[in-house]
Amino acid sequence: MRSIILVAFITQACAAQDFENMLSDGMVDKLVDNLLDRAPESSVLRHDMNTDLDESTLAKPSSLVSPSATIPKGASPQLAQCIQNARNPMMSTRSNNRFDSVRPQALGKDEPVVVIGVAADSGCGKSTFMRRLTNVFGGDTVGPLGGGFGNGGWETNTLVSDQTTVICLDDYHLNDRQGRKVSKRTALDTAEQKFDLMYEQIAALKRGESVKKPIYNHVNGTLDTPEEIKPTPILIIEGLHPMADERVRELLDFSIYLDITDDVKFAWKVQRDMEERGHSLESIKASIEARKPDFDAYVAPQRANADLVIQVLPTDLIPDEKTGKILKVRFIQGMANKNFEPSFLFDEGSTISWTPCGTKLTCEYPGIQLKYGPDTWFDKEVSVIEMDGQFSKIEELCYIENHLSSLDTKFYGELTQSMIKAKGAPGSNNGSGFFQNLAAFKLRALYEKIAGKTVG
Repeated sequence: MRSIILVAFITQACAAQDFENMLSDGMVDKLVDNLLDRAPESSVLRHDMNTDLDESTLAKPSSLVSPSATIPKGASPQLAQCIQNARNPMMSTRSNNRFDSVRPQALGKDEPVVVIGVAADSGCGKSTFMRRLTNVFGGDTVGPLGGGFGNGGWETNTLVSDQTTVICLDDYHLNDRQGRKVSKRTALDTAEQKFDLMYEQIAALKRGESVKKPIYNHVNGTLDTPEEIKPTPILIIEGLHPMADERVRELLDFSIYLDITDDVKFAWKVQRDMEERGHSLESIKASIEARKPDFDAYVAPQRANADLVIQVLPTDLIPDEKTGKILKVRFIQGMANKNFEPSFLFDEGSTISWTPCGTKLTCEYPGIQLKYGPDTWFDKEVSVIEMDGQFSKIEELCYIENHLSSLDTKFYGELTQSMIKAKGAPGSNNGSGFFQNLAAFKLRALYEKIAGKTVG
């Protein structure tokens, strides 16, 4: 059996004390995710809480799309077609996903397993990115395995759709929350992970075999009864250490790291914890410093091994901007993966700086600037697209989409349409959402190339 893993791992960095240990093993994130997955798609809960830490720092673009907006005067035929397609829901290759109880389809005979990997720090937008990935791979429903606790199932971290399984690597913690108090180690520490079991079970799923995976209960910090995971065409694994163990790393066909830089993380945490929760600046600094050594030692080094990095930094457009509300986002594409073709702006291999704001793209202060060119990342050759600033009208992104190549979309305007569909999600008015959507399309193309089949 030919088997391929495309592993999406999301790394959650944590603090070291009691309450901060609860944050470190993802309890708060998982509680929010559980609420979101059980809430109706149109509910206020989903609109206001479908976020990691970054929603508090990003504009809430609920009114960015203007269905009646006209095609810009002088638009090229391609741009006009892109805008028309982006507005037209019938152009979608699939229906919008619902979050509900669903059983994944059985894996076909000799069908490869594809696993996608994304590593990232806490508050990077992991829940939103997981939804973008599962949506682009198709399937009418997405929900917790077995329905989830309170819906006839159990307290699970596993998300499934018709084609996709998302496994949380927190389930491979060595100790429960109380056990880590005894060991005096945080969940960031590689000594607190069951790497042998992780490797064995990922390898088994890659071979098309079912496994009994442990469950780490984020609600009460215990290790629960294992659950059966059956192989699906796409396996997404999110957790603290996707690339830390060499054996697991060698199983990956592709890996992604969502990199939130220290300045942005600090600004977001100040806004969330001080402005919204009343914490003191001193306590926030202490919390960050407490977790930083383990993060730097066990999590951050994985950036060097990622095939793709989406890096979020403070803007360069506003001097001394420290709020984290205006962002510069870099799409750092490795050149070594034979199944991945980097996207580029205008002319492949050239060095370009472009300010697109004008008659075809509406921009409020400070506007948008794009850059593209070759670079190095941990001594490796990469190709980088950068978007600094934010845009005002999502459907006008067709103007930018029209100047990018190797997007792996299936029709003009599909990237813009995906942004319109998720207009209430974090990052929908800046490069973080734009590049997460682009990454989803690139991964779809990579899957199709490896598996020899078409999605949608």
